[in-house]
Amino acid sequence: MPQASSLQIGVIRQETGRDRQARPGVREQHRAIPALLFSALLMAHFSLPHLTDLLTHSDWRDWLLLLLSPLFMLFVAAEWWRFRKTAGVYHWRDSFDSLNVGGSYLVLDIVLVLAFVLPAMDWVHAHRLGTIDITPWTFAALFLGVEFCYYWFHRASHRIRWFWCAHVVHHGSEHMNFTTAMRQSWFYTFAGNWLFYTPLVWLGFEPRWVLFALSLNLAYQFFVHTQWIGKLPPAIEFIFNTPSHHRAHHGRNEAYIDRNYGGTLIVFDRLFGTFVREEEAVDYGLVHPVPGHNLVWLNVHEWVAMLRDMRQAGSWGEKFKHLWAPPEWRRTRDNPPHASPSPPRPHRRPAA
Repeated sequence: MPQASSLQIGVIRQETGRDRQARPGVREQHRAIPALLFSALLMAHFSLPHLTDLLTHSDWRDWLLLLLSPLFMLFVAAEWWRFRKTAGVYHWRDSFDSLNVGGSYLVLDIVLVLAFVLPAMDWVHAHRLGTIDITPWTFAALFLGVEFCYYWFHRASHRIRWFWCAHVVHHGSEHMNFTTAMRQSWFYTFAGNWLFYTPLVWLGFEPRWVLFALSLNLAYQFFVHTQWIGKLPPAIEFIFNTPSHHRAHHGRNEAYIDRNYGGTLIVFDRLFGTFVREEEAVDYGLVHPVPGHNLVWLNVHEWVAMLRDMRQAGSWGEKFKHLWAPPEWRRTRDNPPHASPSPPRPHRRPAA
């Protein structure tokens, strides 16, 4: 990843210019109408008998993250108790937003996977190159393959605005704790994150095993969203994605923006030049934070911003470039420097 663009990388993240922050919160809800229409259409599609049929034909692997939710909440409670008197780790409204977004995401994602993703992957599997049965060795290979695909999904989610529109939700918190891991977008399926894993299905892995391996990957990632754990032994830090590596990933410091994309491993970041060590104090969040706590707006704001940018005067080529160009790309030449409008407010890692 070229260092020359590091100052620009987070710029559009949660902003379409400083004027966005100045707009009143009431208008944010008006802009949320497209998401409400999407929800209405989704509900119309899933009549109760249809939804019941989908859930009846689900598999235990589809429910892994939801089944692990009590364990996740136990760790949230323990971490909150540990840092309840430490400033900058937990903020009740921020954590409530994260839990609200995460809970609705978990339920919606199961429905969307059953209704859309699995049928699409089953079609790909019907045209597969071969059949790979699951054994301990083939599952290890699958898990590594999912990690490789996740790296490229995650990198694309930071460097292609279409995917960033969904992924930006995860970076909205200015705090680092276990609840931050739960901030996930309603629109990952719509954006097409599942497409990154279809090559594994085409090679011969059964779709549900691919998604199960991905669920394990995401479950592991819950535990790297914390300030409770410092740096681990060098051998572990060299191979695995650790809390230290992932704290840097969530930083809006110039040195940290768009780095450390790994899910369970950090080796692909080292291999492809996107690795950075956690050294300076991490300032968490987006360069231009989104004001407000509206659940719908937290999920749709960047989609609205991208559509607004596409509506600007210009050629069709310039309009559509907003879909695949990096989030910081702009058509005008008089943009302010891509830097935070306020001094950084570092959240130093508390002593464990």
